[in-house]
Amino acid sequence: MKQAFVESRWSDEKRERVRVANEIIVRYQAQGLKLTLRQLYYQHVIANLITNEEKSYKNLGKLISDARLAGLIDWDAIEDRVRVPKSPPEFEDLDELLDAAFHSFRLPRWAGQQHYVELWVEKDALSGVLLPLANEFHVTMMVNKGYSSQSALYEAAQRMIRHENNGQTSILFYLGDHDPSGEDMVRDIRERLHMFGSEVMVQKLALTMEQIEEYNPPPNPAKMSDSRALAYVGRHGNESWEVDALPPEVLGQVIREAFSHVLDEDKMDDVKAKEEEDKKLLRTAVASLRADNQKKK
Repeated sequence: MKQAFVESRWSDEKRERVRVANEIIVRYQAQGLKLTLRQLYYQHVIANLITNEEKSYKNLGKLISDARLAGLIDWDAIEDRVRVPKSPPEFEDLDELLDAAFHSFRLPRWAGQQHYVELWVEKDALSGVLLPLANEFHVTMMVNKGYSSQSALYEAAQRMIRHENNGQTSILFYLGDHDPSGEDMVRDIRERLHMFGSEVMVQKLALTMEQIEEYNPPPNPAKMSDSRALAYVGRHGNESWEVDALPPEVLGQVIREAFSHVLDEDKMDDVKAKEEEDKKLLRTAVASLRADNQKKK
């Protein structure tokens, strides 16, 4: 929803920039996605509308902030995925609780599968893009925000070991930047999960050099202050790339293709069919409970 809180005068140039930003926003909304400011910025860079530098990012941020306050950009179109309020769940009445339970009911959909899979991403900015995919495939998703803590990796290893003890092969699909630390994080995650006893296979889905060559995301200078920079530059040159520069439809395609190689869809369809049978029983129970409540009233 667009809502104005301040009055301001806008030049034709700035209005055109806002129009272009709204076009990008609409493309994301058509996919059921919200943008972060960083993603909006990269779409401008990819379209050669602005240069890839910190000054351009700050200027765009001010433009978008002013445009939202002036009622020119939808407040629901851009989100801050770091400062997220957390509230305890509450329900108007028992009926609402029953509705929530019904809609959230799922059986363990990876039961009987050869593999156990998790989806990890380096940056919280992509969580809004990846969470619908994680829900679609019913897998655990984790944002590691740089190098993961020992606690997070230990707990992840324990999840994987439980499935490995039941005969499943653990696979971790990972998405991260192509820069000195981003490349090294794949090694770090793999080694520490193995140290904690899991035999997980870690596969980096994005960002890869093949994707960089195909989609040509905007480059950044490799951070030479990073202790891993010399080795990285020796292999890849002095440029680096951020994974959130890839369009969400590309990330979705990459993830779906990866799951297509490890998921037995027939077995998951069987689980979904059992879910529907159980939901019918739940519907009957809910209807009976509601009827009893009406009688008491």
